This record gives sequence, structure tokens and C-alpha cells, in this order.
Amino acid sequence: MVRVLIGGVLALAIAMGVGRFAFTPILPAMQAATGLGTDAAGLLASLNYLGYFLGALGAGLVPHGTVRTAVFRTALIASVTSTAGMGFTEDMAAWAVLRFVSGLASAGMFILGIAMTLDALARAGRESWTGWLYTGVGIGIASSGLFVALMGDRLGWRGDWLWLGLACLGFGTLSWLWVTDPPRAAAHTAAGTAGGGSPQPSAPLVLLTLAYFLEGAGYIVTGTFLVAILKTMPETAQLGAAAWMVTGLAAMPSGIVWAAAGRKLGLWRALILAHVVQAVGILLPITGSPAAAVVSAALFGGTFIGIVTLSFTLGRQLSGGASARVIGALTAVYGLGQIVGPVPAGLVVARTGSFDSALVGAAAVVLVSAALLAAGAWMAGRSGPATVALDARRG
Repeated sequence: MVRVLIGGVLALAIAMGVGRFAFTPILPAMQAATGLGTDAAGLLASLNYLGYFLGALGAGLVPHGTVRTAVFRTALIASVTSTAGMGFTEDMAAWAVLRFVSGLASAGMFILGIAMTLDALARAGRESWTGWLYTGVGIGIASSGLFVALMGDRLGWRGDWLWLGLACLGFGTLSWLWVTDPPRAAAHTAAGTAGGGSPQPSAPLVLLTLAYFLEGAGYIVTGTFLVAILKTMPETAQLGAAAWMVTGLAAMPSGIVWAAAGRKLGLWRALILAHVVQAVGILLPITGSPAAAVVSAALFGGTFIGIVTLSFTLGRQLSGGASARVIGALTAVYGLGQIVGPVPAGLVVARTGSFDSALVGAAAVVLVSAALLAAGAWMAGRSGPATVALDARRG
């Protein structure tokens, strides 16, 4: 079982930490060498998130068993290829295709990798290990940030993409071997118990879904441009890649820490707190302070995975026996938010020459999300004390 968990962690590191987010620390060098504008960079980011959104929709249709294993392995190959491929060209159209394919592949690896790993842990009675699976995202972000910080000047942006692709190929071999579905239909029973009915469209669930969409649109501005933001200011220019490494290190325990906060405070309160903390982190780079930049990276990394974890847990509780449908809907709206966010942010920066307005806008969106969650908590509380108690106990 340890091998399965390691394979799942590596799959998340490759899919998210490198396939989706290595673009962030490499972007400034790409811009300096090729003249890539911030508006074009925002478009590339949005195409990646569009691919992720479509891939997430498709991943939910993949049947269990050998087909799921085959699709996961295909996504792994596509992720490695699209990562390394970024270093072979300077053509914007080729980059657009590669980032879109990378998004598709990231979704397939992320969703199917998690599903197969969790199924394997459940069959072995090791559900208590599942919290460690999500550390893979932080490990991937920290590792890619450390690599770019140490080797970026020597290798250049092309070398960064090529060597990260090669590293993903090596570590991905372990995921290929260890993350698989058994060639039998037993997993269907487990999938059925996850809840596949129609969710009840309660007001708290609708507000949670809207809030999750806004969170996707707000957080991704920092997720896309953090390193580029720091590189534009003389006081923080040397911190870019190192700050992204801090983001990854903070993300590693984020899911575990915020799950504990959910149990102590209740899921609604913990989610609202996480959003407020994240909004503060988004705004800090405006100060131009190196210390604030490091704190910003830590607050961003320390909240975005936790928000995903808490939102999924709360969504399952509000699902009325249709947890699979609700989690699918949350994933879809989050993906839409990520598609929407980078493009206007990139256009604002291109027009004003500053990231300040984009950061203020992103923080405002995250705070509106927190306000929707507060309304959802109030409505959930009106349904009776039992609901609030259940929320606190099961978080």
C-alpha cells in the first residue's frame, strides 16, 4: 500500500505541481527571452485551465478497471510530452496547443490518480492515509520552484521545461507501475456507495458552489502571475522562484491543517477564514516588501489546497446522498473560474503596466466568495442546531 500512496503522490506532483503550475516560475524567463506579453501569458494560462475543465468533465465518464488505468497512463504520457515540448518552440500557437493538452492531461492524472489511489487504500483498509495524498501538489510546486531557482539561470527557460519533463518521465514511471485499477468490476460497488443520485439544490449548496467558482477565478491570478509580479519590482526581483518554492512548502500540509481547522471551528467558519487569509496573501505583494512577498507566498500556498479540501468535504455533507454529482459540479465551476481569471488580469496588467489593480480585483473576488459562504453558513444554521453540530463534528 505504501507504493500505491507514493505513486499517487507522484502523480499529483507531476499533474499539478509541474504540468499546471511550473509555468508560473518559468514565465518571467520566457517573457524576457521571447517578448511574451502578460496578456498572451494570461491567454496561455486560461487555455491550460480550459483543458483542465474539459478533462475533468471527461474523466468523470471513464469506467473503472483496465480502461481507467489506460486513460491514466495516456494522460501521464501527454503530461510529460507537453511539459518537455514547451522547450522546443517559441511559437505562440504551439504553446497554446501544448498548454491546452497539458491541462487535459493534468485533469486525467489528477482525478483518475486520486480515484484509483483512494480506491486501493479503501480496499486495504487504509483510509486514514488519504490525507497524505494531497501533499503531492505541494511537493510538485516546491520541487519545480526549487529547480528553477537553482538551475534556471544555467539552463534557461528551454532547459527548465526539458529537464522538468525528463524528471516527470522518471518519477512518472513509478506512478505508471503502482497506480492501477484491478481488472474486475468490484470497484463499481465502491463507486456506487459514493453517491450518484441527484443533489438537492439547497440554498447553502448553491452558495457554496458560487463561492467555489469565485475562488477559482480569484486565487488563480496569484497562481499564474506570482513569480512575474515579484520579478517586476526591484525589491523582490530576486525572490521570484524562491517564493514559489515557499508556496509549495506551505501547500504540502495545507489540506491536513485546514481539515483539522474544519473539525475544530466547523467547515463553514474554517472556509471563510481560509478565504480571508488568502485575500490578505493576494494583496501583500502590492507593498513591495520582500518580507511581505514571502508571507504572501506562504499564505497563498497554505490556503488554496485547504480550500479545495474543505469545500469538497462540505459539498459531500450538503449533497443529500449525491456526493459524486456535487464534487463533479464543484470541480467544473472551479475550472470555469480558473479559465475566467487570468485573461482579464493579464489585460489589465498589459494596459496599466502594473499588477496592483489585478491583485486588488482578485482579492475582492475572494472576499465576495467569503461573503457568500457567510450567507450559506447563516442559511444552514437556520435549518436547526443539529445541522451546525453535524458540520462541526464531521469536518
